[in-house]
Amino acid sequence: MLEAREITVGYGTREAIRGVSLRAEPGAITAIIGPNGAGKTTLMRALNGALEPARGEILLDGKFLGDYGRRAISRRIAVVAQEAELRFPVTVMEFALGARFASSGTGAWGWETVRDLEIAEEALRDTKLLEYKTRLMNELSGGERQRAVLARALATEAGVLLLDEPTANLDLAHQASVLQLVRARCDERGTAAVVVTHDINLAAEFADRVLIIKDGQTVALGAPREVLTPEILGESFELRVLVDTHPLSGVPRITPVHEARR
Repeated sequence: MLEAREITVGYGTREAIRGVSLRAEPGAITAIIGPNGAGKTTLMRALNGALEPARGEILLDGKFLGDYGRRAISRRIAVVAQEAELRFPVTVMEFALGARFASSGTGAWGWETVRDLEIAEEALRDTKLLEYKTRLMNELSGGERQRAVLARALATEAGVLLLDEPTANLDLAHQASVLQLVRARCDERGTAAVVVTHDINLAAEFADRVLIIKDGQTVALGAPREVLTPEILGESFELRVLVDTHPLSGVPRITPVHEARR
């Protein structure tokens, strides 16, 4: 389990996150939503150990995150960043296999075990990229590259997934399939997932808990039905919304209310 307790994170003298708490529990998806500049990506970087809190603490499996080395963190936490750039050409399979270096302890480029290859291939199959495994990463579209980054994260077999806008650049069908895949990982393997998303309806559909932040502070934290209300969303996004019930899934459905043109 990954837990942040009242953490404050800043850049120089500016505090981007103030007093935020979060628990990523096995088998559960926690969605983080909020307006642009709310501090969502900063929070994710702190949860991965890339930024150290000025105050508060982050625990991973009951131990302070700062007490782990980077490779030990990589075995336990897999990250899908908002933007992934490659400055050298590798195939999709090689890219996915790179995740096995920390997990298996073998060399990532040429010393893979049979099991490493099986795990990487499974991740590519799950993300619908197996037919692209010999293609170079810099030849992929933005959406295909995003799915390859997710495949690499899945190939680590880490117990915690941190996903910063994992559906960016994806069409509607792939948005749903990506979050269905994350949901299945949580349900079947007890993975804990934290997902930053701008799509509130996707958060309502797939998340067990939703953290809403604004100006670096917590607005609300709880089950989708508890926090995705017109009052809380209106305060957070400064926008009128209609919240009703999805006729098929029964989860909250959010629709922005725009003033009619005169």
